Amino acid sequence: MTATSTASIATDETFDPPLRPLPERAAVLLGRVDAPPRLVAHLRAVHDVAARLVEWVQRRCPGLEFDAEAVLFGAATHDIGKAVHVAELSGPGARHEEAGQELLLTHGVESGLARFAATHASWTAPGIGVEDLLVSLADKVWKGKRVPELEDLVVARLAGADGRAVWEWFMELDEALTGIGEGADRRLAYQMSHPLTRR
Repeated sequence: MTATSTASIATDETFDPPLRPLPERAAVLLGRVDAPPRLVAHLRAVHDVAARLVEWVQRRCPGLEFDAEAVLFGAATHDIGKAVHVAELSGPGARHEEAGQELLLTHGVESGLARFAATHASWTAPGIGVEDLLVSLADKVWKGKRVPELEDLVVARLAGADGRAVWEWFMELDEALTGIGEGADRRLAYQMSHPLTRR
């Protein structure tokens, strides 16, 4: 796969579904590691959902401090290790997590941003921040998957930031995630329309 085709999947305008382009730095990195087309499409879908979550949190809970740019970069690169462990694009496996973090570090990405490749499936680990939780949440809800344990952790952070009752935040987050989930079929179809491996 050429860097040009990676850049095309990462940044060209899409209509069905409409997806935001990946951050330029992430798109360049995906080209450098010769990421498979389906991986780039997946990262674009997750990034778009992460952007929607970031906007929702900023609007609904302005008191919750977090690094929005880190969330967007993390979502755009969280599975980059699947460029090394390509079999994990279509099957289970966690080898891509540590490999992705190492790959990002090797390409000069700061450890605070490279961490998302390793933390996106470990939301209960010690030291997990709001940014990590939002990347993990985007990586689940993009395809309509709901994970109560993860959502409860996000709700706790929201409630802790503004003092509103947990049940109120639960209801609000549930409504937001239900709305995002309505586009899951289109996002999945977009991802599956791209080849699994490089040509």
